[in-house]
Amino acid sequence: MYNAARSPLSPTRRPPMPSHKVLAPGSMLRLRTLMLALVVGVAALHPGNATAAPKPLSAEEVYSLGLKFLRNRAYTKALEQFNRVRTFYRDDPYSLKAELAIADIHYQKTEWVEARLGYEDFMRAHPRYPELDLVIYRLGLVIFKDAPTVPDRDQTMTRRTVSTWAGFSARFPESQHRTEVEKLLAKAQDRLARKELRIAEFYARRESWPSVVGRIEPMMRTWPESSVRGESLVLYGKALHRMGNDDAARAVLDSLKTAPGDAQRAGQLERELARPMKKSAALPTG
Repeated sequence: MYNAARSPLSPTRRPPMPSHKVLAPGSMLRLRTLMLALVVGVAALHPGNATAAPKPLSAEEVYSLGLKFLRNRAYTKALEQFNRVRTFYRDDPYSLKAELAIADIHYQKTEWVEARLGYEDFMRAHPRYPELDLVIYRLGLVIFKDAPTVPDRDQTMTRRTVSTWAGFSARFPESQHRTEVEKLLAKAQDRLARKELRIAEFYARRESWPSVVGRIEPMMRTWPESSVRGESLVLYGKALHRMGNDDAARAVLDSLKTAPGDAQRAGQLERELARPMKKSAALPTG
């Protein structure tokens, strides 16, 4: 008998479809918790992949960053870093360096008044600073640069330069800034001497010879090696001659003759002394 159920020509029977179970809310929560724990476990095994909190910079690192900005003339950013050191690392030695660097910023920006005040405040607050020679050098440099180079103008700042650097070499004989201080100090002193000579020449044009003597004598005592020594002595000897004090004038002439490089100046005074004396004022006494 023909069995249709076993015949190869009979249609294929499909297996029954599986039934889908819907997870309960509690099971879904436990599954999510398990997955989260798995992620955390993997991250713990590979800590390099996790984002770590940045390590705070030390005072030295912040200060170095400020110096980098300063070298690149990024003054605002440099000032921010130096103020940061002063604010958050007050007891650190780099706090003093940062305070000094702030004055340096004003110096580089040619803000002479602000720089001078910064260095002066630093000196008052830290009189025993180990590198005090550096501070005094920079303070004098700021004042020197703020002074006019023309002798005829007000030389108050030049006098302050001389006062600031007075005795620097004796106080700091091993300072690396000693040579430059001595060089610039000589320039400042020479500028003051030249101003005094200009004033004396002003009086000479008006034949006010006692005033000429009154200007040149203290100038020669204070700055005997200035670059205007020769011409100052010529005018000094002339004033003495015009005042009738030829003995003193001859002594000035002898001083010029014995000084190297003043032979030409000596000739000028010698010709002046050979002229008939024109007495216009007496030498003051007492």
